[in-house]
Amino acid sequence: HIADVARRFARHGYLAIAPELFVRQGDAGSYGEIAKLMSEVVAKVPDAQVCADLDATLAFARASGSADAKRTGLVGYCWGGRTAWVYARHNGNLNAAVAYYGLLEGLKTPDLRPQDPIDFADAIKVPVLGLYSGIDAFVKQETIAKMRGLGRPIGLGSSQFVTDLEAARKVMAKAVANYAESRKA
Repeated sequence: HIADVARRFARHGYLAIAPELFVRQGDAGSYGEIAKLMSEVVAKVPDAQVCADLDATLAFARASGSADAKRTGLVGYCWGGRTAWVYARHNGNLNAAVAYYGLLEGLKTPDLRPQDPIDFADAIKVPVLGLYSGIDAFVKQETIAKMRGLGRPIGLGSSQFVTDLEAARKVMAKAVANYAESRKA
């Protein structure tokens, strides 16, 4: 699925890369059962490894000559949504990140994931758009409310949370308009 999402971004003219972030822990493609994949592979991936791999991915993109190094972003879904928050904190040179329903708390472990996004949201310098369902059983509305309170207002290093479709449409329309305006320059 993620490779297909990257292909769709590429069709729109972006250099899109879907790095294999689980490869050291196991072959994610060989699992047919999500619960087993999550416990045997995904749960064993340390944040430090993910950040180092994403740093290497950006370095590769810059070295390719095909990327605009001044315009970099990260989009993550589910586990990758949490990763979007983690990497936005790690790399202050990222231009933006989008987290689709990534867990904001409850995954801390001393060796693998020393902090949850709720613990460091106020330290993020990169704009992050968090897209969450208003009825998600895994991400509590109280947690989203806390994150909203920790983030900065819209602008540099801002965080914006969207939990309903109409609000998502407005945010995306604004983002597309801002992007179109930046392309004129």
